[in-house]
Amino acid sequence: MQAKETVFADLVQGRAQQFQVPLYQRTYSWTEKQLRQLWSDILEQAELIERGEKASTHFLGSVVLAPSPQNEATFPRWLVVDGQQRLTTLSLALAAIRDHIKDAEPDEAERIGEEYLVNKRKSGNDHFRLLPTQADRRQFAAHVRGPLAEQPADGSVAAAYSFFRRKLVETVGPTGPRDAFRIEQAITSRLTLVAVTAERGDNVHRIFESLNNTGLKLSQADLLRNYLFMRLSTHGERVYETYWLPMQDSLSNEELEQLMWLQQVLDGDDRVRRQDLYAAQQQRFERGEASEPEIEAYIRELHRRAALFRRLLHPEEEPDVSVRAHLQRLDAWQAQVTYPALMLLLDRRERGEVDSSDTARAMSYVESFLVRRMICRVPTNNLNRVFQAMPGQLPLDVPVADGLRQLLSAENRFWPTDGELREKIRTAPFYQFGRWHQRKMVLQRLEESYGHPEPVDFAAAQLTIEHVMPQSPGDEWLRMLAEDTTDGENAEDLHSRLQHTLGNLTLTAVNSELSNHPFERKQDLLQGSHLEMNQRIAATERWGTEEILARADELADRAIALWPAPLRGVGRAERSRDWQLAHQVLAALPHGTWTSYGDLAAFLGSGAQAVGNHLANTPGLVNAYRVLTSEGKVSDGFRWTPENEGGDVRTRLIADGVRFTVNGAADPARRLTSDELALLVAEDDDRADGEEAEQRTSAGQGEETRADRFFRQLATDDSPATVDAVRAIFARWEELGGWIGYGAGHVTTSAFLMLGEAGAPGRGIWPLTLYPGGGRGGTAEVVFQYLAAREPFTDRAPRAELLSRLNGLEGVDIPEGKLTLRPNFRLSVLGKDHNSELLTETLSWFRDRWEERNS
Repeated sequence: MQAKETVFADLVQGRAQQFQVPLYQRTYSWTEKQLRQLWSDILEQAELIERGEKASTHFLGSVVLAPSPQNEATFPRWLVVDGQQRLTTLSLALAAIRDHIKDAEPDEAERIGEEYLVNKRKSGNDHFRLLPTQADRRQFAAHVRGPLAEQPADGSVAAAYSFFRRKLVETVGPTGPRDAFRIEQAITSRLTLVAVTAERGDNVHRIFESLNNTGLKLSQADLLRNYLFMRLSTHGERVYETYWLPMQDSLSNEELEQLMWLQQVLDGDDRVRRQDLYAAQQQRFERGEASEPEIEAYIRELHRRAALFRRLLHPEEEPDVSVRAHLQRLDAWQAQVTYPALMLLLDRRERGEVDSSDTARAMSYVESFLVRRMICRVPTNNLNRVFQAMPGQLPLDVPVADGLRQLLSAENRFWPTDGELREKIRTAPFYQFGRWHQRKMVLQRLEESYGHPEPVDFAAAQLTIEHVMPQSPGDEWLRMLAEDTTDGENAEDLHSRLQHTLGNLTLTAVNSELSNHPFERKQDLLQGSHLEMNQRIAATERWGTEEILARADELADRAIALWPAPLRGVGRAERSRDWQLAHQVLAALPHGTWTSYGDLAAFLGSGAQAVGNHLANTPGLVNAYRVLTSEGKVSDGFRWTPENEGGDVRTRLIADGVRFTVNGAADPARRLTSDELALLVAEDDDRADGEEAEQRTSAGQGEETRADRFFRQLATDDSPATVDAVRAIFARWEELGGWIGYGAGHVTTSAFLMLGEAGAPGRGIWPLTLYPGGGRGGTAEVVFQYLAAREPFTDRAPRAELLSRLNGLEGVDIPEGKLTLRPNFRLSVLGKDHNSELLTETLSWFRDRWEERNS
């Protein structure tokens, strides 16, 4: 290989020649961000030319070339192994200059075309000095041939050409060819390239691989596409046009990679990881010394399965109504983990081995497996393995749907039985497990099971999950609960145990004024709902323990009918109460924190006495001594097990960072509630009932905006001084370059202090979520748990500094043990001027840390 420094003019000028972008290369993908940077570099060089400075140049990057198999002595052809994005962009820029000066300087426009863009005496594809990959070829050729009467409306090539035409008008005006010539000179002679040229016989594919190892960061799909078409030396063009290009047009690069992985799994390799896809497939082809027909057959099969895969991504394309309904629900569940099983079913159906009825039945087992496990709080950490192994494990001696059910019912699959499902619906805090859209889908399916004569359009309705008995109960709610208490359980403990269970949850789009009012005032509101479940709740005289459990039993009957149970007698291990979740959360208790028997019981969906008995009789439990009474005292019945002998409990607690008050109780500020325990083992970020923050401040006449709703709810419980302080903080945040996102909740809304691209969920970051009080005063939630997965706050140090800065506010005292959770403080503290100033300084510091990481 040879390497030398060059410029665009020296690379492409001279005799007729062509630079070919191989089929395996990505399509042209530069966006306006890269184009703006290049344009800035070009203008800088043009200004230096105008001032007569000759020494300065700008290094643009490298171009790696290799002799094309179609090379001829009289017409050199080169494969562009690396650098096609740069060469395509510079060619489009020169085409734009040519067209800009065409009317004023037609001879010069023709010169630019002949020197840099076309081979004048060649025809067909040979006419172009740069020949892009087939997906880009039509648009590129249209722009290189000359100004179009009708320009292609979309595509990256058209966008780049339009960018340069627009910038030329802005920079040099409608005429000004002299300025345009300086820009041409800057592009062709002041942007330097390193041209690396391979010799004939060099392994171009190995060059391609080495580029990936040095930072090109090609995907597994890119590498495998390169490998396949390098092996198709005689039929590559036909295979590419017939199979690959249509598939590439219908799937994104990431989706194509996922399809390649699924094909590997369906073909029997149940252990391949997506990040190892290329190496595994390469070994498979080279081990069998695959011929061109075999590689073509692989691509043809990939093309066939691409149409099936699109039905998983776009269920509306599935023709069968019943199968489509299952695919839509699994898509709403975001059940990508089940794709191997779903692809297997669609593949077998297309081969004629199963009909649509049995395909839908098999999918109902997959849906039930996921839903029952979520309701029963079974961890999801083994689901990838379960479904990836399915194609290779499916029994051959039974129908496909029955074999799939048998597999899911087998030992260690943990598909909950009817009894387990009924128990968890009664006792488990449904609202604290799974993802928000999964919880919403469960309630939606339960509502649909009533067969209401006027079913709700769930796609159009803005429904959220709401607690009938509120999360922040007023005195009337607590007095009613006090009537239901037994065995020493107080009203607060009873509320904690029942509030998040499925029997107390519903879907509604009601306004927030009644969110925490007594049940009698909620009844009228629920009675007017179009949802059958809400009308049934409204018909109940009171809403206490008996009513919540009765509704739980009714919903359990419907859930059992909706989601089939596993088969019995398939070697499935019987499970006792799921104490593993208790062990997991106890081991995750942060330094300096404690919890109570009632909190742990509420988190588990158990009882405080059962929790105490389990802790007392289970040897080897981590942190069992950090479970105290609700008053922060060591239980009178606490005893060390022989295996856990640990001396004085208080001494151990102090050594673990737990602080004690003057009356000898553990500091209540360091107590973790059931909600905070749930955060310790949460599998995803589940904020504001899952609603994404959106910047919505405008509305039609008479329509309440999200911002208006937030401040109306805030003013309900907080003083005017607090509301004004929050408005001032929002204004200062926007001055710092942030924006305010508002949740879509109606009963309880929220506001997010966002950084990043406005209106683009998932691309930014936020330090605080603000909630109206719902009867108890608004709070600011510090999202340490969320930040711990986002740079630069994955390191503990910046999160600890954020905590320290917030604790500088008077009235804020967040324990260090909550550095991985979501602690909160009252918004009322912002009414003090110095607190608002300190918070503004903290927010400015937060912005600076994030911008440093992303600069």
